[in-house]
Amino acid sequence: FCLVVVDSAPAPGRPRQHPSMAALVESLAGRCAYVAARAKLPVAAKAAPVTSRRNSMVPAAVRSRLRALRHSSASRGSRTTTKASTDDLIYRVMSANQEVSVITVVGTKVVAEAVNRHKTAPTATAALGRSMLSAILLGTFKGDDETTQVTFKGDGPIGQIIAISDNTGQVKGLVSNPNADPPLRPDGKLNVGAAVGRGFLTVARAHPQWKAPFTGTVEITTGEIAEDIAVYLQDSEQVNSAVAVGVSLDRELNIRSAGGYMVQVLPFASDETIEALERSISSLPSTTDMVADGLSAREMAEKVLGNLGSLPEIATESTPSYGPCCRDDLRGRMMRALASMGRKEVDSIIEEQGQVEMTCEFCKETIVFKEDELATASKEL
Repeated sequence: FCLVVVDSAPAPGRPRQHPSMAALVESLAGRCAYVAARAKLPVAAKAAPVTSRRNSMVPAAVRSRLRALRHSSASRGSRTTTKASTDDLIYRVMSANQEVSVITVVGTKVVAEAVNRHKTAPTATAALGRSMLSAILLGTFKGDDETTQVTFKGDGPIGQIIAISDNTGQVKGLVSNPNADPPLRPDGKLNVGAAVGRGFLTVARAHPQWKAPFTGTVEITTGEIAEDIAVYLQDSEQVNSAVAVGVSLDRELNIRSAGGYMVQVLPFASDETIEALERSISSLPSTTDMVADGLSAREMAEKVLGNLGSLPEIATESTPSYGPCCRDDLRGRMMRALASMGRKEVDSIIEEQGQVEMTCEFCKETIVFKEDELATASKEL
């Protein structure tokens, strides 16, 4: 999906937005946020409690550790300089006994690009970055052309958060209010939970050949992103998992590091495997510290697995990137959106304004359509 805004806030002295253009904005927003709108659905029925350790992640210990792992010390503004030297990478590997699957991501640069495009405040930076990293963990290495959309729709000041990833790790995201920055928590950390608030988390998996997306909706548990994703996996997809994502900024307001991991225990995992995994996870530093210290995605996966070891010979890798928002493709889609208004409306815009500006809300690219291009579109209708 690509959400566009059509000259929604013209500069002083410029013509006011044509009424039909405002209607187009609402129409496009409705189409692009179709999946997000599903968040109004009732909460999915919760899975039956798991009593056997053989099918669990020893959740109390793991959840406690994950609270500490979601570290973020972001600060205001957009920053493109990154401190972590490790290249962005997504890495998936199995434990040596093939009972545990781990996906890790180093995403410092891709999150920095998102922050640079959206000019987010500190807490909005953490929320957007964590959501994008979560979408990468959920969506990468799925079927060809499959996309995964993560939507947080809470009652906090940040409004709605949308992050979309394809199966190769191309990701994009947006927040309704990039200036959301509530007071710090008592422990001095960014209060992402307060920014998100209470509401619903929706995860939608889509493919061009599917009749409709597979959509799961759960209540937002904490608003801190990682815990909510883990709850979604348990309640909606019945997958026992441990999820940690983090974004931090340094004192100079540059992005220090961003990364995360997702651990999934297979149903036939032994008690010994679960205990070994619990020990390794409980001893881990935060994801942001690991990335800032220069650990690669592969090294992070090895730390997560600990004494379980890994099978690097069957591992898979991918490089995350922001987008795609090809300008030529974006122009074509925007032109088609204008054409969908009908010839009469397009002619009216030409007469009153002479040009139209359209902005993609994911990449913040703005394209201006001059009178001659609008006239061409009108003739083609």
